[in-house]
Amino acid sequence: MISTIQQPIDKSHRVDSWITQIHNSLVPITCTSEFFSFNFTALVSMQQYELYDMPADAISSVVFSPTNPDLLLVSSWDKSVRLYDVHNTSPLKTSYTHKAPVLDCCFSDGAHAFSGGLDKRLKTFDFNTGNDTILGAHDEAIKCVEYSKENNLIVTGSWDKTIRLWDIRSKDADSGGTYTQPGKVFAIDVMNHKLVVAMAGRHVFIYDVRNMKDAIQKRESSLKYMTRCVKCMPNGEGYASSSIEGRVSVEFFDPSPKSQARKYAFKCHRKVIDGVDTVYPVNALAFHPTHGTFASGGADGVVNIWDGFNKKRLRQYPSYPSSVASLSFSCDGRMLAVASSYTFEEGEKDHPPDSVFIRPLSENECKPKQVGSS
Repeated sequence: MISTIQQPIDKSHRVDSWITQIHNSLVPITCTSEFFSFNFTALVSMQQYELYDMPADAISSVVFSPTNPDLLLVSSWDKSVRLYDVHNTSPLKTSYTHKAPVLDCCFSDGAHAFSGGLDKRLKTFDFNTGNDTILGAHDEAIKCVEYSKENNLIVTGSWDKTIRLWDIRSKDADSGGTYTQPGKVFAIDVMNHKLVVAMAGRHVFIYDVRNMKDAIQKRESSLKYMTRCVKCMPNGEGYASSSIEGRVSVEFFDPSPKSQARKYAFKCHRKVIDGVDTVYPVNALAFHPTHGTFASGGADGVVNIWDGFNKKRLRQYPSYPSSVASLSFSCDGRMLAVASSYTFEEGEKDHPPDSVFIRPLSENECKPKQVGSS
């Protein structure tokens, strides 16, 4: 089937991508692209396992705790946010709900979760007391929720074209400020004091969260089509972003010409079907906390591990049953959570059950290879 760009299907902005067809078979491949070279055989891990007690609808986000590698948050279109202990025989520890589908969630410390979605409200949940609290609301759906550890702030991005900061130390949590953007916010991430905001119209703004009066950099996305995800590098040098058109870009904060010459974009999550290049949205990105390599997950159901600095694909895992909607590495880098959940790139249809897979990682599984090694 030839892929053609589709107008977003009106399911509360749930879809905006390409007509695709999922194929689950993988074979050894040797390939060279414009930016990446790789020689690999897709590997099957017998250690990978699936969590149970899953949400009743599509999974929007999976996030490991920043302090406990066993704890995983899962938000869903079934209006719930669930906390799992991924090593427990009864993994579901607790859950709480919103009044509408939840689009994103995060931890602050190991005892508090924050979440937002189509009900427009930012909610926090205390795992120790079991109490949830509404901190405030946007005028439209909250698309993104992130925690800034260095500033002890929650940052939310909304389809109301604003970024809001929430001071969780204050009784007046919404005193952090509201900052108008030129387009609907699709993706954000925070690292150290930098905030990256990817919006409609290919706008990418970079802020210092200590002074949000104006963006320190205003860029046009290197990707021609709608941004799906943006994630900052653990070393704070830059960020990666992905789009609905099967591409990932790697960018750097330093505005000097020398540093900007290092940025690049590459094609991924594509398959040749009957001689035609079939393109899939890249829904998810996640950086390994130790090695600085990153994972990408697409609507083709595939997860790749990339060495962004050496421009190499390190490995590709066998296809998951459905679209990869979200990814998260544990804080110790020893596990990768994969949300296999249909992202409606083909509209309403029967699809495999929504699942979360936990993949234990070997010490060298995501480690960059030395330049010159095969």
